[in-house]
Amino acid sequence: RWCFLFAARPDGRHFRMSPSSGVGFRGVLQAMPSLSRLRRVQPLVPRVAAPLGLSSRQSSSSRVVGSGSPALMTHPPAGGSSSSDGRAPRQTTALDAALGRAFGRRSGSSLAGAAGYARVGHVRRLPAHCGRRMAAACAHGSEGDTKGITVKKGEDFPHWYTQVITKSEMIDYYDVSGCYILRPWSFFLWERISGWFDAELKKLGVQNAYFPMFVSQEVLEAESKHVSGFAPEVAWVTRSGRSELSRPIAIRPTSETAMYPAFAKWIRSHRDLPLKLNQWTNVVRWEFSHPTPFLRTREFLWQEGHTAHTSPEEAMDMVLKVLDLYAKVYEELLAVPVIRGEKSEAEKFAGGDRTTTVEVYIPETGRGVQAATSHFLGSNFARMFGIFFEDEVGERRLVSQTSWGISTRSLGVCVMVHGDDKGLVLPPRVAPTQVVVVPIPKDDVDPASLDECCAELERELRDAGVRVEVDRRRNHRPGWKYNYWELKGVPLRIEIGPRDLQRRSCRIVRRDTGAKTDRGREDVAAFVGQELERMHADMLQAATVRRDAGIARVTHWDE
Repeated sequence: RWCFLFAARPDGRHFRMSPSSGVGFRGVLQAMPSLSRLRRVQPLVPRVAAPLGLSSRQSSSSRVVGSGSPALMTHPPAGGSSSSDGRAPRQTTALDAALGRAFGRRSGSSLAGAAGYARVGHVRRLPAHCGRRMAAACAHGSEGDTKGITVKKGEDFPHWYTQVITKSEMIDYYDVSGCYILRPWSFFLWERISGWFDAELKKLGVQNAYFPMFVSQEVLEAESKHVSGFAPEVAWVTRSGRSELSRPIAIRPTSETAMYPAFAKWIRSHRDLPLKLNQWTNVVRWEFSHPTPFLRTREFLWQEGHTAHTSPEEAMDMVLKVLDLYAKVYEELLAVPVIRGEKSEAEKFAGGDRTTTVEVYIPETGRGVQAATSHFLGSNFARMFGIFFEDEVGERRLVSQTSWGISTRSLGVCVMVHGDDKGLVLPPRVAPTQVVVVPIPKDDVDPASLDECCAELERELRDAGVRVEVDRRRNHRPGWKYNYWELKGVPLRIEIGPRDLQRRSCRIVRRDTGAKTDRGREDVAAFVGQELERMHADMLQAATVRRDAGIARVTHWDE
């Protein structure tokens, strides 16, 4: 499958080559100095197909090579006439149709399949605006015309979720299966969660520490129930360079076995208790077949807390206090309602006595997601690792322990609960950008005046503690920017146009409901602060209503 290769000279003429001509493209460049202005000489399809929503398989039947002012060769539409050289027509390819949709609507007709472009080997120069669009797609790749979400949340939830987290620039893929790159847009959310939660832990007397990620085989296997629960997920280091290790070393799936030998050394008396430690770290759980970004990954970030107490009652009180904090993370930061509960005997933490949990219901799937857990370990691990203390009367006793954790799974839960068919909907309290200001330039408006107005509003909002950004990009229209920031989930958009300059006002648009409000410039900062708080409350309420609609209470077995 080949097609002609066209190069555009500055004088507007075109030169055609084909495999049968025996003339290589390099030879043409050397023979024609006038082509030195060609800015980009490379296959355009791989760069254009992705932003047009095509796979490499769909685009493989056409190849278009061009410059900043490219030519386009298309094929006849279905049922079209044969070409002038007698060859039979063939179906218009997916690339042809997509290029037609992207570039051919300015004059009211589609390039792909239009009568004037229907014959193989016939070419017409594209209008200048088409050349600029194609060159921009070639240069910027992912910033093509189908940047938005192409599937509906209620119709194809898995593909919707994948598109949202990738197109909103939350994650990128990595060359190790089950591992993902957390981009700044998502990592900021994790920073907000960790900053808030860390401050709350310190109020409970918890201190931060760090323990190594490697665990010896002897220590990991000390607690049989615990290791049997994690055995399929443990990753092992068996080689150093070209040398085999004498004994394999495990990469922690969780840190009980890494931390508790140290607890046994540090705790001697009741005066050493309670011992409350937390660490912010990563863990590796390897063995699974269907990884999902944020929800089920081979490596993830989390905090894990571990405490030791003199009595089971004191330990259980710690378990419930931390569980309340987890509920607040979801409800007060992420605007996600949770259901508190306790795991069954079969689902509780391996080696523990009781596991409490906060669960989130996803209406589109009809399933619950484990959002965070807080475990009462009893004295099981203390017995295995010899963690004793001497009480006030001199009696030697085992400590009672807890462990608890929340991970970057919380980010995926937030996306699934709040996202819509346009993309992310971020809760205001964790959004990297809470407000985006979009200027609307017009020919009769002084750009300097518009820029100064946006800069002044930006300063006012920053002084009020609002995370704000002004979209000053000149290469995109306001409508494109609206869609872009909606996809990113920014809570509020402020639009400033010519009339707003005259009236000293602006329009404020909410991401969650699309509600629009016109406000005078003098009270914008105060209104924005109040609107962000109202938006958080409204998002939590709307999510609670959707959750409750999926819950049915039964009181008899026959129900």
